[in-house]
Amino acid sequence: MKIEVIEPSGKNVNRAFLGNAFEAIKACGITGKVVVVRDLKTILKYGITATPALVVNGVVMFAGSLPSAEELLKLLQQNISTFS
Repeated sequence: MKIEVIEPSGKNVNRAFLGNAFEAIKACGITGKVVVVRDLKTILKYGITATPALVVNGVVMFAGSLPSAEELLKLLQQNISTFS
């Protein structure tokens, strides 16, 4: 499974997002390589207009604000069937 955490460099709020994303991914039992993406070309490829964002297997799961780990976990659990 390919997991991308999209964030611009130098933003403290996104460090919190990265921690929340890792926590939610682990709690959900999702395994795979997690990549932090800061490349504008990749961000635009997904059509993301606001960061931070979470992309799983090419599907944008979340973008634009700072959800808690619990909110991300709920979102991942609701959409886990789309990852297979």
